[in-house]
Amino acid sequence: MRRPCGVLVDVGGRTAAFRLGLEERRLDYVVGISTTTTAQPEEAQPHTPPYSGRGPRPQPACPEPARTVKNLVIAAGRQAAQPVQWREGSRPGSGRSGLKRMYSRFVALRIRPAGREIRKAAGGPELPVRWLLAEWPAGEPEPVQFWLSNLPADTALATLVRTAKLRWRIEHDYREMKQALGLAHFEGRTWRGWHHHVTLVSVAHAFCTLQRITRSPKETALA
Repeated sequence: MRRPCGVLVDVGGRTAAFRLGLEERRLDYVVGISTTTTAQPEEAQPHTPPYSGRGPRPQPACPEPARTVKNLVIAAGRQAAQPVQWREGSRPGSGRSGLKRMYSRFVALRIRPAGREIRKAAGGPELPVRWLLAEWPAGEPEPVQFWLSNLPADTALATLVRTAKLRWRIEHDYREMKQALGLAHFEGRTWRGWHHHVTLVSVAHAFCTLQRITRSPKETALA
């Protein structure tokens, strides 16, 4: 059974060993990947070529070479991109609350990530199926950002997008910890001292967050 935990990573997902480590720990993830990450379409099935009678017997393999995730999304076409609004920003705009809508177009495909490490971890010729998410803005000639995820096959596109775009929340929390709670103020020279400092700042941030989400917006504004 998968544990109710998750990992969101900006660019660390480019490394197959990192993703495999998350899966070994039964962690859900949405990780940023490069355009050159290779994969097979979901429907790709390994095929064993006929034996010629000489040398070692051929091993099962997909009949077509793996393609880059960028090429897979472009092959799906611009028509595969769907509009998704993942949140409202802080600037005035046309959103329900009078703020700017954070909005773009996205393509979600079921693929089989390729590579030697993944084939070895799979323990067989059939590669595991994962989500490929790509942002393809209306004004761009090609997709501009890519993510890979092991979330369930029935995950909605809006859920994939909102999870991938949570990076802003992480950056906001980090900035709050540095500027308001003193994360960057440590001047000691020991690991134990640094660990103690980070722990206290993290607890203080958790307390502030709980206070913020349990209060009404009016109470928060007056605080």
